[in-house]
Amino acid sequence: MEYNTQREQLKISDYGRNVVKMINYAKQLDSREERTKMANTIVDVMAQLNPKIKERTDYRHILWDHLMIMADYNLDVDCPYPINREETENFHPNRIPLPDNNIHYRHYGRTLEDMIHAVAAMPEGEERDTLTAQIAQTMKRQYLQWNRDTVDDDLITDQLGELSGGKLKLPEGFHYNDTKELLSNIATAQSNKGEGGAKKKKKKKKKNNTAQQ
Repeated sequence: MEYNTQREQLKISDYGRNVVKMINYAKQLDSREERTKMANTIVDVMAQLNPKIKERTDYRHILWDHLMIMADYNLDVDCPYPINREETENFHPNRIPLPDNNIHYRHYGRTLEDMIHAVAAMPEGEERDTLTAQIAQTMKRQYLQWNRDTVDDDLITDQLGELSGGKLKLPEGFHYNDTKELLSNIATAQSNKGEGGAKKKKKKKKKNNTAQQ
């Protein structure tokens, strides 16, 4: 299990960690054309996650600025707008208001459900299949973080279909990550966190003792 304290800090937390994973995936694509196509898809997803930004006439430019910031300006694509690194690095994004309705499954979180809705609204194709597969793997990992025992892969598939209104189907040949391996990773992460916490307490106690002497 990955803890936020162990992860790299998000440059723009408004869009969530799943968008960052999409950006990292785009960086790995071989051709500039593929990366540009994927970048446009990511911008569309970002617009779905932040619908109020569409009230701005230049919202596409803003989203591309945000995309490049999250990509550390290291995404080789044909950007439709000039990117001014000095200006965009000093921006302060507006907080995205959360909807009032309750989320369906608390262990998945609102961001993941919003991501499912955004991908479900995309046209069918390779990009949608890739994102659907990534979402399904994330759902299984987060389910196991909540229920640290086991999970039926069919349950994850059913809940993905439910949350997407039946629009998202797993691509042909898709296989979930092994449950035992995921549980082992969760146990290792918990152990590392426990050891890290003990070291911090010991260090703090030693510092306090030194200050009292």
